[in-house]
Amino acid sequence: MALRAITTARAFRHLLRGSASVINSESYLVAASSYGQHFRTIHRGPHSRKAVSASEPLTVESGAVVSPIKSAYQLAIGRHQLVVELVNGQRFEFPLVWLRDNCRCSECFHPGSHSRILNWELFDVDGVQLKECAVAEDGSQVQIVWSDGHRSEFTGEWLVERNFTQENCSEYLEEWYRPTPRLWGKKKFSEILKNFEFRDVITEDEALRGWIEALIRYGIVMIKNTPLTEQECRRLADRVGFIRKTHYGEEFIVKAKEGTSNVAYLSTPLQMHTDLPYYDYKPGCNLLHCLVQSQSQGGQNLISDAFYVADLMRREHPEDFAILSETLINWTDIGEDEGGRFHSIYRAPVICIGRDGKLERINHSVPQRDSFFNVPLDRVQPWYRAMARFVKLIHQEAVEFKTAPGDTLTFSNVRMVHGRTGYSDTDVNMRHIVGAYLDWDEIYSKLRVLKSLDAAKNGDVKLN
Repeated sequence: MALRAITTARAFRHLLRGSASVINSESYLVAASSYGQHFRTIHRGPHSRKAVSASEPLTVESGAVVSPIKSAYQLAIGRHQLVVELVNGQRFEFPLVWLRDNCRCSECFHPGSHSRILNWELFDVDGVQLKECAVAEDGSQVQIVWSDGHRSEFTGEWLVERNFTQENCSEYLEEWYRPTPRLWGKKKFSEILKNFEFRDVITEDEALRGWIEALIRYGIVMIKNTPLTEQECRRLADRVGFIRKTHYGEEFIVKAKEGTSNVAYLSTPLQMHTDLPYYDYKPGCNLLHCLVQSQSQGGQNLISDAFYVADLMRREHPEDFAILSETLINWTDIGEDEGGRFHSIYRAPVICIGRDGKLERINHSVPQRDSFFNVPLDRVQPWYRAMARFVKLIHQEAVEFKTAPGDTLTFSNVRMVHGRTGYSDTDVNMRHIVGAYLDWDEIYSKLRVLKSLDAAKNGDVKLN
């Protein structure tokens, strides 16, 4: 299921791009009607197509403006694609099997849930063939009859939004899937750190969207003037979705504790790390709300963009990058807390790369790196050398600052490495931080909903 907001600006970008697909075939099997003609099947060669004069763009139900469809035709036999040509000269190719799979009729699609209900047990992938194809008189849609008699209709807007050009695919992934992060080193920190007022994020969707977009882009955002109670992380999480619970509970209190099973609860220096690398699906975002800050010289936050460091290593130290991105490490946590006793293990590299080659996740925590190292002997020393370089670089690019009461530090747990300098507590000076986690799935989902709400205000909403 997906909720799509189609903006007028984006529709016009499609109009201005010009021809997106070049048709090189000298022979066409045309099953189409030109814009303005009646629904009928026409067979003719590429040079005998009837010329059609330009027409004013149609305004469709969503409010987006698209050029009318001029014609739709299948390429030569053996080319299982439909070409849709617009009055403005654009041409797009669509695979026939994809069109049949995405039929919008009530037998194939359930609009209430935005879900395909086509019975795939009966779906003949290799048997999809076009029998008839035409364009509606007003140029608003392509009307298809398949070889088995089934009928499908596709609006021009729907097709243009889903065209298979590389530009369109990249634009969709950037706008609706996951915007590209902007990596930063120590020198850029003052430029990228954005501040938002807690009250604004809680009460205004515009501020909520701004916080989320900055968090996605830069990996770290500060929220100021948070009320000094232990419930505020939950209020922030509820604005997005819900708190991610771990074996340390939902909210967790960071104070110096004796007999703790987690080194974060000590007042000694906390090495730079990512939280919970021993989780297969680890929490994506940290919320750290400062209620009381130590008045000692210590307690300074340390944070570094590990994606920046990993990208630097990929360019300047490719062998070390390869070692850290290919060697599986045993991450583990053993102890007892709010969720009872636990013994967690997960195997993953320090640098995780997605199937698209982009940086996806960083795992680093010296205390949680297991003594079991299940790799060939000859890979041990090279891994340690590569790891030493990584640690040196994250400290070299680390920024240092101290949160004040009312500050809520929010940052990506799959991208940032963070730590803290040691500090001294007294009976009247107890450092008190409340923490919680959010999942990136919920964050991205909320951003899409907010984008759709913004578009709805302009009448430009389109459901999938």
